[in-house]
Amino acid sequence: MNAPRLLALPALLLPLLAAAQMPPDAAPDAALQACLSALQPAARAAGVAPETWRQHTAGLTALPEVLDKLDQQPEFRTPIWDYLAALVDDERVAQGLAMLAQHRPVLDEVAQRHGVDAATVVAVWGVESNFGQTFGTYPLVQSLATLSCQGRRQSFFRGELFAALRILQAGHVAPERLRGSWAGAFGHTQFMPTTYERLAVDFDGDGRRDLIDSVPDALASTANFLARAGWKDGLPWGFEVRLPAGFSAEGQGRKLRQPMARWRDLGLRRADGAPLPELDAPAGLMTPAGPQGPAFLVTKNFDAIYSYNAAESYGLAIAHLADRLRGAGPFVTPWPTDDAGLSRAERRELQQLLAARGHDIGAIDGLLGERSRAAIRAERGRLFGERAPDGRAGQKLLRTLRAEALLAAPDSPPAEAPISR
Repeated sequence: MNAPRLLALPALLLPLLAAAQMPPDAAPDAALQACLSALQPAARAAGVAPETWRQHTAGLTALPEVLDKLDQQPEFRTPIWDYLAALVDDERVAQGLAMLAQHRPVLDEVAQRHGVDAATVVAVWGVESNFGQTFGTYPLVQSLATLSCQGRRQSFFRGELFAALRILQAGHVAPERLRGSWAGAFGHTQFMPTTYERLAVDFDGDGRRDLIDSVPDALASTANFLARAGWKDGLPWGFEVRLPAGFSAEGQGRKLRQPMARWRDLGLRRADGAPLPELDAPAGLMTPAGPQGPAFLVTKNFDAIYSYNAAESYGLAIAHLADRLRGAGPFVTPWPTDDAGLSRAERRELQQLLAARGHDIGAIDGLLGERSRAAIRAERGRLFGERAPDGRAGQKLLRTLRAEALLAAPDSPPAEAPISR
């Protein structure tokens, strides 16, 4: 007789299966603790001392919401015109210029030491944490423990969990300060723990590599990351181009690089009509929204940015923001949509209009969470007759709600004057 299939499972899974038989109200925490108990030998082999493990994992509870986010990353689910509209807007450009001026001495030294220009480093900072204003609120050890034991890519997250514990063990970050994104990235420029261990630098010389409370460490670490990823000083990341009539971009991509002379022979020009630059570097053609949208020739420096977060829309946000900080304008070719995305200021305006219509959306912060999206779905259904509105916020909805508010304004009773006392 064959042995029961349960006996053939890896030993690591047995505690999890046992925990699954526990009462429902006890299962999540018990399951997590059972999994962590099974992981401790691997953690110890990875350099996490038993006392460190006990101190930071005892009594941990799971965070189910991080599992939902695992399959909802905006770089892959959001139309690129929405994604870039919120990440590269006039507000962020103005903030970035202020940061360039404020941290100029550090940025100049960082550029000299690591060979990465200030605008690119500041662009990463702006996109990753809005210049230190949005680090994320998830306790890293708790998030990574959950992801190490549930959902997909558990092996990857276990490596990050062990690295986070080694960081705490070394005293680089206080435990209460180690908070960040749901996936484990933390600090001004959102390093994953293993990336921190490999590439973070102590630029301010205080003996700690601190990406949370030291802007110089964070900026220098970002430059070090890009340099190690192959960034070449003085080489542009790429630029927007105009495709000749009848040109087919099918089969092209950022990795299929050709000499600039070849692209010139094929009839490509800069988006403003100027000839392609004389660059001694090959470039690949990228059309992130198809042949009707903006097209870009990108060099190996774009790949360095891409390696920071493996999504072309993310890389384009960094690259475009860096160009805007150097004085460039928006893309010349419009995105192929009749309902463009909203800047953060426009998102806040939309939230105000939704709140005025009686929707409970919480804070007016430009962050379109579930309450805002529920309100958007309701309004899209009301205004446009959509049977299954998707909660997307675009210019069409904003313009319609603006117009409706203006029409209603003359009929609104005047506000009462305050009483002086």
